[in-house]
Parts: sequence; C-alpha cells; structure tokens
Amino acid sequence: MTDQDILTIAGRQFRSRLLVGTGKYRDMAETGEAIRASGAGIVTVAIRRTNIGQNADEENLLDVIPPSEFTILPNTAGCYTADDAVRVCRLARELLDGHNLVKLEVLGDQKTLYPDVPATLEAAEKLVADGFEVMVYTSDDPIAAKRLEEMGCVAVMPLASPIGSGLGIQNRYNLMTIIENAGVPIIVDAGVGTASDAAVAMELGCDGVLMNTAIAAARNPVGMASAMRKGIEAGREAFLAGRMPMRRFAAASSPLEGTFWQGGA
Repeated sequence: MTDQDILTIAGRQFRSRLLVGTGKYRDMAETGEAIRASGAGIVTVAIRRTNIGQNADEENLLDVIPPSEFTILPNTAGCYTADDAVRVCRLARELLDGHNLVKLEVLGDQKTLYPDVPATLEAAEKLVADGFEVMVYTSDDPIAAKRLEEMGCVAVMPLASPIGSGLGIQNRYNLMTIIENAGVPIIVDAGVGTASDAAVAMELGCDGVLMNTAIAAARNPVGMASAMRKGIEAGREAFLAGRMPMRRFAAASSPLEGTFWQGGA
C-alpha cells in the first residue's frame, strides 16, 4: 500500500485496513503486544465484556491501547435486541467523552451468532437519528447491506462466515455484489481464520477486514497478528494491481509467436 492509499471512514483516515478486536487474549500484555504487531489503527471493544473505565477497581483496557494511539470502536457484542444495542452505544458515548463512532451488532441467537437483520435495521435507524456514526455488522445479503447504507451507516460489515468459526469467506459472489453496489466502505467482519482469508477479502475489493479470534486463538497471537497485517497488505496490493484474467484452458508462459517452432522468422 502507498501513503496515498488511505482508508476513510466517516471522515477519519487510517493507513491500516486491518481492524482488530480485544477479546480472548491471555492477558492485557499479550493484547497490547498483538494489537501493535497487527498495525491496526481501529480497535473494537465489547462494552458489555470489557472494562474501559466503568469498573474503577479492575484493569482498564485503555491502559494498553490508549485512545491517543488508537481509534477505539465500541461494539455491541452480546446484544440480542435493538433496544439493548442502542443502550450500550449510549453508555459507550458517555464512557468515551462523546465518542460517536460505534460498531453495531444485534445477534439472532447464541448458536449461530448470525445477525438479526430486522433488529439491526431498527437499531441502526435509531442510532443514526441520535447522531451516532454507525459501522454495522450484517449478513452477506446485498439487499440488507444496501438498506443499511441508505439509512446512513458509515460502513457496512458483512460476515465472511460465522463469528469465531475461522471458515474464511463462504460466499464470495454475494460479497462481490455488496462491494459493487456500495458507496461506503465495506469491511469484512467475522469468519476469517488465517492470513490467506484476509488476503482473499482484500483481493475481492473489500476496504478492510475486522478480526479477533483468528489472532487471539492462534498458537502465537503476536506472530499471527503480524501475518494478518502482511496478508491485508498483499491482498490490497494485488487488488490495486489487477489480477490477470482467468482462463478455462492453459496458456503457455513463454510466447511462441515469431519462433521457428511456428515457422516464424
């Protein structure tokens, strides 16, 4: 990526197209080390599960990922209703001194952790009307993605596959349709398992990838964070460079035209 290849979300500019979460690490030290190795500029935080100041007698995540270095993206992980998600976003705004950029997710059930799209639409409408800048987790349904954009969400975040599954991108054609129709950044969220998954997402034209478990659950989270950073960069460079056309049949790597094998001069 070049210095000019900047990711812009709601007027904010970021050099990294990798967004990371903070859950499942062994301890705060490992969390901070892995996030720094990832090169991410945006770090998402589950307000219901992480202390960012609401519990004064507990370790504060912001001590290892200070807002002066990272853009903190509060998320509504664990919310199953629109009202609950809206309430959590408002709590985050109080804790972070009026910070309006949030990641909305409203889940359908505990087994699949798929988004409840109708409830997500309901919550997004309320949050946008309340002045929030909403990055929204949703399914890979192109119609739902467009509805959320039209509603005023600043980024749409379709899943690659179920949260925490590590299955990679399961429906690249839907994802391509979402990208082609989008006027806001499209960030793949959930399902990435390894660096090649991240590279594929970027090669398809995604503006970024958000992940947590793929790094935190690796045998060496810091090493995987570094690998993900390189996967994102490689995929983005390949997208910008433009891949060769795919062919059904072989084409010789060395040109034959003009050689004596074809009777040329």
